[in-house]
Amino acid sequence: MNTNHRNLRNLAWFAVAFALLVIVFGAFVRLSNAGLSCPDWPTCYGKLTWPKHHEIDAANLAFPERAVESHKAWREQVHRFLAGGLILTTFGLAFLAWRRRREMSGIAAVLLAASVLIVFQALLGMWTVTWKLKPIVVMAHLVGGLSTFCLLAYVALRLSLEPLGRADTAALRRMLIAGIVLVALQIALGGWTSANYAALSCGLDFPTCAGRWWPATDFREAFVLWRGIGVNYEGGVLDADARTAIQLVHRIGALVVLGHLLGVIVAAWRRGFGRWALALLAALLLQIGLGISNVVLGLPLPVATAHNAGAALLLLVLFGLLVRLRRARN
Repeated sequence: MNTNHRNLRNLAWFAVAFALLVIVFGAFVRLSNAGLSCPDWPTCYGKLTWPKHHEIDAANLAFPERAVESHKAWREQVHRFLAGGLILTTFGLAFLAWRRRREMSGIAAVLLAASVLIVFQALLGMWTVTWKLKPIVVMAHLVGGLSTFCLLAYVALRLSLEPLGRADTAALRRMLIAGIVLVALQIALGGWTSANYAALSCGLDFPTCAGRWWPATDFREAFVLWRGIGVNYEGGVLDADARTAIQLVHRIGALVVLGHLLGVIVAAWRRGFGRWALALLAALLLQIGLGISNVVLGLPLPVATAHNAGAALLLLVLFGLLVRLRRARN
């Protein structure tokens, strides 16, 4: 491995770690109800950072619609700084790959896609604030962040893993792709659950919901994606039955993902990918455990934040195995 390749690989893994940090810190901001703690964008109460002690009164006068909460405002603005750093890192990585596009055209194309996506992700961050936590935007922001993570992880994995030279993995590869799609849909459902404040709509009950296997639900209202602009969605606007419907669909989705990925694990084990199978099983059980803990423990902030990290870890393992199989077919 030449020095240029090694440097690009190391930068790619740095970008992956940086993206994970942004995702986890963004979850921390959202779950601690700090998403609207800066009412303007990209500044915070008109400042590059956030209002300090002697500046709070002036900030409250300038933005009377939302009083300064310094313990929350710093979280939102630090998250913006981190996101800006990730944008620059992604652009730098794409530039380096583009310079070597003749030998790694596929990787350069993926990083170009990541660069475009991360710019759109910044716009979603702005709309999250200016459209006052509109659920479809909040969900898209979560999905966009994890999509950026996946693109960067794919690049890092392609630069790191050696080909296996196997020709009997086509069926397993198809199962993996289906699994990634199912996990992506489940993540979107999780984002919709969080954006509509439906995580505890079943109370602390599991596997039942509010003491019943199938309580009252309102699916018609639960999945209305667009409700207009100008409404403050902080705290949610849906009634209890609609939120319950969202939570139940998320739980059913988790069962579907669990069943399919267990099939992937068995298939990977039988084809000689024992370490990958064990890694996928560990990531899957961790994510399921965190999801159940969110409910029975009442959505504690560390557990809820870790649930986002668990989704990223699960995707990383899935993409890692997929890259091994793809390279084996080249």
